[in-house]
Amino acid sequence: MCLASDMASLYESLGAGGVLETDAALLAEMRGRIEEEIRKLDEKIADAEENLGESEVREAHLAKSLYFIRVGEKEKALEQLKVTEGKTVAVGQKMDLVFHTLQIGFFYMDFDLISKSIDKAKKLFEEGGDWERKNRLKVYEGLYCMATRNFKKAASLFLDSISTFTTYELFPYDTFIFYTVLTSVISLDRVSLKAKVVDAPEILAVIGKVPHLSEFLNSLYNCQYKSFFAAFSGLTEQIKLDRYLQPHFRYYMREVRTVVYSQFLESYKSVTMEAMASAFGVTVDFIDLELSRFIAAGKLHCKIDKVAGVLETNRPDARNAFYQATIKQGDFLLNRIQKLSRVIDL
Repeated sequence: MCLASDMASLYESLGAGGVLETDAALLAEMRGRIEEEIRKLDEKIADAEENLGESEVREAHLAKSLYFIRVGEKEKALEQLKVTEGKTVAVGQKMDLVFHTLQIGFFYMDFDLISKSIDKAKKLFEEGGDWERKNRLKVYEGLYCMATRNFKKAASLFLDSISTFTTYELFPYDTFIFYTVLTSVISLDRVSLKAKVVDAPEILAVIGKVPHLSEFLNSLYNCQYKSFFAAFSGLTEQIKLDRYLQPHFRYYMREVRTVVYSQFLESYKSVTMEAMASAFGVTVDFIDLELSRFIAAGKLHCKIDKVAGVLETNRPDARNAFYQATIKQGDFLLNRIQKLSRVIDL
């Protein structure tokens, strides 16, 4: 990729990081080709400014921006995109420049740049914008949310974009479905998961192309826990190799296990450890160790009777919790009113 696209800066940084051994002659050759191409692009810009109209001038500047993006010159590309934006009037074309900036941000995992660009895009849409670009932005924002561990918002944005997906510059549709299923599993309740994911025709058409993904989703929904763990172990390598999910690998593993253990325990007031271990296809000792961690972390509402080898669920009473919260907030409000009355009396 570096050599084919003349990405001299990336090639040099990989060499400095010890990832590969750099060839000085090859690096000089790439730099020479870049300089020659930039000279040609500058000539086209000068010719357009002298002999052609405003749209041709903008196109010439855009071509230079895209070239800097292609060769991996981040700062120069961002600077040139700003110059191009100054020559741009139409909101749609300005949005396209923001998408180019977002692509740079995702390539370099520059989350500050991505966040600012998403905010800028939303402001541009207030001035007007077509639905196609709005739907594309949802995918960009969903990817940003997923990469920053906001899986719930990512799932919502991805699900909104399933039938309108056109963002092939980021990833193919089957990768998009992969992300949608993974984020939805830990974000949606069973009813929503069934309606929006399990039975979604767009997902059903593609899910079979991603190894283990169909078994992962359907075995979870159908409570086939042995099959679920087998499919999940098959997906772990794919999650580890994904540049956006890899930093959250351990967190995601915990969240998925929380979902599946909670789903199993929801059906019981009490259940033997042996029955649960059998359902998941693991040993009693493994279940004991696993559940102990999740209970201690407050992720599961149950307790282990080690002597009897039984798990007893103690699901929180939602109505009682709401009552306690209301009392607490009421006390806080009364205290504030009393403090305010003292100030007024003075």
